[in-house]
Amino acid sequence: MSGPTRTTVREVETPGGPARVHVQRPTGPRGTVVLGHGAGGGLGAIDLAIAREVLLGAGWAVALVEQPWLVAGRRVAGRPPTLDAAWVPVVEALLSGRGKLPRPLVVGGRSAGARVACRTAGPLEADAGLLLSFPLHLPGQPDKLRAHELALAPDPSFVVQGTNDTFGTPDELRAHLPAGTTLFEVPGAHSYSKGSRSALTRALTSIAGMLPG
Repeated sequence: MSGPTRTTVREVETPGGPARVHVQRPTGPRGTVVLGHGAGGGLGAIDLAIAREVLLGAGWAVALVEQPWLVAGRRVAGRPPTLDAAWVPVVEALLSGRGKLPRPLVVGGRSAGARVACRTAGPLEADAGLLLSFPLHLPGQPDKLRAHELALAPDPSFVVQGTNDTFGTPDELRAHLPAGTTLFEVPGAHSYSKGSRSALTRALTSIAGMLPG
C-alpha cells in the first residue's frame, strides 16, 4: 500500500431502506472493489475478511456492503430483485459525488452477494468480478442451476470455490464457466473454516495480481 488507509462507514438510501457501506481506502487507490455478503450471514465471513485484507494490501479501495434487510435486523434476505435494486444505487453512490471512489470497478461478494454482482454487472459497467462460493444450485438440487446468472459475470471474473461446496463443486462450476472466468479451487465447504485461511489467502493474492487496473 502506498500510504495510510482511511476507513469510513456510511449509509446509502435504497428502495429497500438504508444499506450500510464499510469503505477502506488507501492513498491513491488503483481502483475499487465492492463486495456483498451472503443470505445467511454478514460481513464477518472469513473469505470476505481475507479478500478485504489482500486487496487493500494490493492498493485497492474496498467497500463491503450490508444489504438493507441485514441493516434492519431481519433474519431473512430479500428476493433477488429486491437485493439488486438495493445494490445498484449503493455502487453508483460510491462512484459519484464528493470523495468518489475510482474505477476500474470490481464487483463481487460471497454466495448470494456473488449472484447479485453478476446480475447487475452489466448496468454498472463493471470491469471485473470476484465471486466467492458462487451458489450454482441449492444443496441436493443440481438440476436447478443458476448458470444463467453466472453467464452475466464481467470479463474477466474470478471464482473462488470450496472443494466440498454443496451449492456447487468446482467440477460442477467448470461446466458452466463463461469465457474470461478463472476458477480457483480451495479446500473447504460453502462456508470456510479457519483451516482454509492459507489457501484462501494464496488464491486471493493471485487474483489481486490479475485484476485490471
